[in-house]
Amino acid sequence: MRQLLQFMSKKSKINVTNASSSSLHLNLFSRRLHAPTSQSPSFGIAFDIDGVLLRGDSPIGGSPQALKRLYYDSATYSISSLKIPYVFLTNGGGVPESKRAEELGKQLGVNILPLQVIQGHTPFRELVKRYENDLIVAAGKGEPANVMSEYGFKNVLSLDEYASCFENIDPLAQYKKWTKMRAVDRQMALTTDPCSQRVRAVFIVSDPVDWSRDIQVLCDILRTGGLPGREIAHQPPIYFANDDLAYQALFPAERLGMGAFRIALESIFNRIHPNNMEYTSFGKPSPFVFKNAENVLTQVLQSAYNNVQAGGETPPLKSLYMIGDNPSVDVKGARQAGHPWFSILTRTGVFKGKENHAEYPADVVVDCVEEAVDYILRKECIS
Repeated sequence: MRQLLQFMSKKSKINVTNASSSSLHLNLFSRRLHAPTSQSPSFGIAFDIDGVLLRGDSPIGGSPQALKRLYYDSATYSISSLKIPYVFLTNGGGVPESKRAEELGKQLGVNILPLQVIQGHTPFRELVKRYENDLIVAAGKGEPANVMSEYGFKNVLSLDEYASCFENIDPLAQYKKWTKMRAVDRQMALTTDPCSQRVRAVFIVSDPVDWSRDIQVLCDILRTGGLPGREIAHQPPIYFANDDLAYQALFPAERLGMGAFRIALESIFNRIHPNNMEYTSFGKPSPFVFKNAENVLTQVLQSAYNNVQAGGETPPLKSLYMIGDNPSVDVKGARQAGHPWFSILTRTGVFKGKENHAEYPADVVVDCVEEAVDYILRKECIS
């Protein structure tokens, strides 16, 4: 409760220390004025991001207006005025959830909690106890090492930092001006002495940028049991944040995703190593991801409606809506998760068909996210 009050005070400029009780009563009273009853909703919504809410950095499909309909009338659009619980369920990533929440808030015009952002690499948190103090390597665009450090991993290097410690490990480096690192980055990498310390696990946090370098270095790590340049040894674990073959970006045609990189790495590794590559993939369409999203939606609901219900308890959500643009990821995942998930497919991203998808048909197909939210609210009899 203290954290909720602090968040509310930040957005409304109320002094929590001096006005905790009054501000809470004011927000609860305000919600009761807006709502027909104080009863919390029985459904929640999970939004994919790329191809549904955004294309690049630009909103699409009326996404800002769609999200604002999930709040009571408010100038802040914060958790204190949230009417319908929702989360962002994306296979993307590369930055901490707190940073992505801030970025999304600016792009979509609402205040978003880090709790509401579930990225492909979010489940990596569950592996902290296993590798907390071990040397791990984090690969991908953005801030992969920072992401893992925020999760609690204490000895993590990005693949850029790790590769820079091995002279000539990338035979094409002389042709890649963009791989030059600052001296401070190299010094930070060298303090861990990675050349003699075994890499215990590799995490592909986001889409790799330099496929040739990354495949080369990852094969070195995986073939030698985490000690590049040494003898062949047992492969350390490798974890992928998602297994998307393709995704919708700014270019009209789909772009190759992390799943394509995994296929390339696996194909090469299997040709040069006695045993096939063993790996674990997270992200949609894994049922685990949808179950986790259900739990997070319940937490968002509890944060928004805390103490409004008699006894301070919220009933379980009876319906969960997945709004996505990729049939093989969003729709397939919702279908595999089963009840109470309901899939809605938009035509603003990967899927552009006139009719439903043949292999992974959604429960409903709409043109855009604004139409999807309108359908949900009408179905749930919410004005």
